[in-house]
Amino acid sequence: MESAAIPERPPRSRAEAARESISKYGLIVLLAAMPVWFGIKDLADDGDLSRLANNMKDGLSNGAIWALIAIGYTLVYGIIELINFAHGDLFMIGSFVAFGMIGSVGLTIASAGLGLVLGLLLILVISMIACGSLNVMIERVAYRPLRDAPKLAPLITAVGFSFILQNVGLLWLGGSHNSVPDLVSSQNALFSIFGVNVNNGDMLAAVVTVPLVIVLVNFISRSRIGRAMRATAQDPQAARLMGINVDTTISFTFLLGGLMAGAAGLIFALYQTDVWFFSGFIAGLLSFTAAVMGGIGNLKGAVLGGLIIGVIQQISDNRIGTEWTAAIVFAYLVLILVFRPQGLLGEQTREAG
Repeated sequence: MESAAIPERPPRSRAEAARESISKYGLIVLLAAMPVWFGIKDLADDGDLSRLANNMKDGLSNGAIWALIAIGYTLVYGIIELINFAHGDLFMIGSFVAFGMIGSVGLTIASAGLGLVLGLLLILVISMIACGSLNVMIERVAYRPLRDAPKLAPLITAVGFSFILQNVGLLWLGGSHNSVPDLVSSQNALFSIFGVNVNNGDMLAAVVTVPLVIVLVNFISRSRIGRAMRATAQDPQAARLMGINVDTTISFTFLLGGLMAGAAGLIFALYQTDVWFFSGFIAGLLSFTAAVMGGIGNLKGAVLGGLIIGVIQQISDNRIGTEWTAAIVFAYLVLILVFRPQGLLGEQTREAG
């Protein structure tokens, strides 16, 4: 008996090949357009690229904060397909906790050396634990009872908790901006390389963000609870049949997202030396945009999206005007999704419903 012939995949048409090339190379051109344009302008005007390099350095520092917040969005969406709109305001609570603990620990601008380092580490841990615990409580009280409800119910609940947290911040420190002591002298240059001044605040963002992201990615990839999280994200019913406690796994995912938001809150407070009850709304929008741009459900994509948005935001603020920044950021998001609907590093998640 002759074996059945395996049908060959039909060759791609020229139109399909052209669309794929446009999508791939058009995305590269799009992401490089703004830096290249202003780089050429700087070379024509000043003959060097130091201003653009400093813009990109500052953008990466800001983007590190958005990346930590975006991780929380992408973790929650990846496991239960919920856009946790309260996450940005959870970050705001983290910045408020850090602000309050600075006074409680007794740190001042005169603090230095080992005492400053240990004090900031203590505040970092407390801010992370506070936000992580609060996020778990929100999941247990608000989202878990609606696990089997229509998708709109937990979505509206998330919006409601966003307003609740905003009002908690408003009652806590009032509606005015609150100045944070510049404990790390964030704008003081630490060192300079090729005309790019790396400040203390830039180093703080890198020193906190990079280890946290590396530890988190490796934890989810290699640990037992990390495998349980990935199994639950792929198919919660099958995960239950395999003996995985899905409720505990989801709560742990909210805990991880809250920990990252708490860390971002401390970095933001020290880097910007300012906290405000409405800062969570703005940060939430930017970070959710970063998660979608990078590919919602993908940790590395969330980090990449946060860094890209930070660079776009900084270049726009410095070169075009702050009033145009939001429009430019979202224009980039729309164009990137046109070229690659799943995001830059997007991966498919289970279908909703």
